[in-house]
Formats: sequence, structure tokens, C-alpha cells
Amino acid sequence: MSSSGQQHPISLYLKVWGLLFVLSTLSYLVDYFRFAGYLRWSLILMLMLMKAGLIVAVFMHMAWERLALVCAILLPPGCLLVLVALMALEADHTFVTRLLFFR
Repeated sequence: MSSSGQQHPISLYLKVWGLLFVLSTLSYLVDYFRFAGYLRWSLILMLMLMKAGLIVAVFMHMAWERLALVCAILLPPGCLLVLVALMALEADHTFVTRLLFFR
């Protein structure tokens, strides 16, 4: 019996593997050259999200799935990231409030 699944060329996986290697090297170089503060962390997070996106899209075959399934899997973590960002933006206000009222 033959499976009716879609076969992807090995060259696609090798190209993605090479791109992941390049992104990992860039992430290492950000630490090696000791970028300062927010630039360092934003570059590391950006490279990390790019690597995660490639892995999910190609190796987990999300690039070939239906839009409804992609939205059902990717929307909840996206909503959580938005909520975490909102909490991080409000953290300074909460800290200052605690300093003022809980002495």
C-alpha cells in the first residue's frame, strides 16, 4: 500500500536547516559582540521567533494546512503574547504604586 500523503523535496528541508543554522549563528553573535540592553534582547527575541516560525511552518507542516487549523493553533498563543505585553507595559506603573502606598 502506498500512502497518499504529500511528499516534499529534501532540498526544502536542507534549505530550512541551513537558514536555521544561520539564524542560530546570528543569535550567538549578538551575545558574542555584547550588544547593549534592549537592542540585545530584541534581536535575540526576533531571531528566536524567526526560528520558531520556520520550525512550525516547515517541520510541523503548518504551511500546508488549512487556514482554520492554522488560526486555531496560532491564535491562542498570539493572544497570550498580547496579554503578556500589556502586563509588561503596566509593570512600571504597578511598581511605582506599590512604592507609594505600601511603605
